[in-house]
Formats: sequence, C-alpha cells, structure tokens
Amino acid sequence: MSTLTIGNHNLVWGERTYVMGIMNITPDSFSGDGLLANGSPANGMEEEVKILARRFIEEGADILDIGGESTRPGSLPVDAPEERRRVIPVVRVIAAEFPDALISIDTCKAAVADEALRVGAHMVNDVWGLRSDPDLAAVAARHGAPVILMHNRSKPANVETRERLGNAYRGADYENLLEDVCHELMDSVRIARTAGIPDEHIILDPGIGFGKTVGQNLELIDRLGEIRALGFPVLLGPSRKSFIGYTLHLPSDQRLEGTAAAVAVGITRGADIVRVHDVAYMTRIARMTDALVRRR
Repeated sequence: MSTLTIGNHNLVWGERTYVMGIMNITPDSFSGDGLLANGSPANGMEEEVKILARRFIEEGADILDIGGESTRPGSLPVDAPEERRRVIPVVRVIAAEFPDALISIDTCKAAVADEALRVGAHMVNDVWGLRSDPDLAAVAARHGAPVILMHNRSKPANVETRERLGNAYRGADYENLLEDVCHELMDSVRIARTAGIPDEHIILDPGIGFGKTVGQNLELIDRLGEIRALGFPVLLGPSRKSFIGYTLHLPSDQRLEGTAAAVAVGITRGADIVRVHDVAYMTRIARMTDALVRRR
C-alpha cells in the first residue's frame, strides 16, 4: 500500500476510506449549508466555524475542506480578494484551534491557495485540475502540498433548472465518457508533474456533477475502478448532488440516502476519499463498507 504523508498525518491508500468534511464559506451553496448564508463576514464567525469543525472532527472527518466560492451549476464567480476575505480567517481559526486537523483549501486560484497554505492549510483541492490558474501548480509545488485534481467540463450555458430539484448540468459532448475523463485527468497530472509536484502528492477526482448528465454521473461512479487504474488515489464527491435529486426526485435537503448509496458503491469501486456534507452518517457508511470490502 502506498502512503501519503502530510505533516503528522499518514494516509495509507487501500487500508480504509478517508472522509472529507465540506465547509462552505459561501452565501450561495447549493445544499444550503454555506456559513455566510446569514450575511455574516467570515472574520466575525469564529465560534460558528469552531463548532462546525469540532463536530466534523468528532464525527470522524479525516480532512476539513474549506471553500469560499460556490461551484453549484449557474453560480457567479468570486474574485481572489473576496475569496481570500472569506476563507483565510477560517483557515487561521481552524489551524489555531485544531492543530492536528488536516486542512484542504478548495480553490482554483493561486493567490488564495498560497495564502491559505501559509496560514495553516495542508493541501489544495482544485475543481479545475490546475487548468484555470496557470500559477496554481507552482504554488502547490513550492509549498510541498498535495493536490486533488478534478475533471471538469462545466459550462454555464449547459445548466438546467427544475423546480424543487435545483440546477444541474446537461452535460458536455463526450466521444467516450471514461476514456475522455481519464485522458483529461492525465492532462492535469502532466501539468502537476511539470511544475514539480511528485506523483505521491496527486489525487484524482472524476468530477461528479461537473459537466455531466445524470446518466454520465451514475456511469462514472459505477466505473470508478477505471479512474483508480490510472495509478493514483481517487476522491469521490457525490454528496447531495443533483444527479441524486433528479434520480430520486428529491430536493437537496432530502438526499441523505441517495448520497449513502453513491458513497457505498463508490467505495466498492475504489474510492479512497469521500467528500461529504453529512459527516457522521457517511463515516458510518464508509466504515461499514470498508468492513465488507477491505477485509484481510
């Protein structure tokens, strides 16, 4: 088994599934859990941040993923100064209050990642797989930070809206879904390698919900093993997403069971990390699924 060492943390791939808890420092998260939804500035919500981080850690989160820009279909972009204003105080608070916490910064901007890594973050989660900001790969390499490279073909023009179910991407044109996703993920890997990021610091994410139809998302989870066969650990992020809502005809606050099914099947297909909102429930799902499929 290969191991990713980050400070005092050792992630042993294949030993068990790691749980990443989502901390949205946004006013417009698709799932309604954005910590800025009430209009509070990030630097004035220390106690709220501490409470959520403590709860996630106690519930079993191995990684806390902090993001300041919503990636829901149809969301408006946020510039780097505003994103820094949202996330940097939160990273500082969590790093100071929970020094043993493993912190991921969810950003595609080099300036945001650079500052977050300097004040306490340990890794970078880029939904554009190092393709959006040409300086981000160099920033991660300079800090020695692992990177999560996500596949993404999102386009605002491809957004569909349904009452109660929210926004979803209609999907991009793929000649062959798995071949295209694998090829484009390896393009991101090449960017990382060129910048000096070692292979052991690379994690891949198939980008569930980003530029894919409902059927394509379902197929990606079912065939996740083909992503894992590229030779890198895999993160899966199906939590509360629209493909679940459209499959079950349920809004985002009623997708717990659908998320659980996606997480369990994803683990059987090779997911190493699951990125989720409902940490307590999904930790139990992951542990039970591990007991079934990772027996020695």
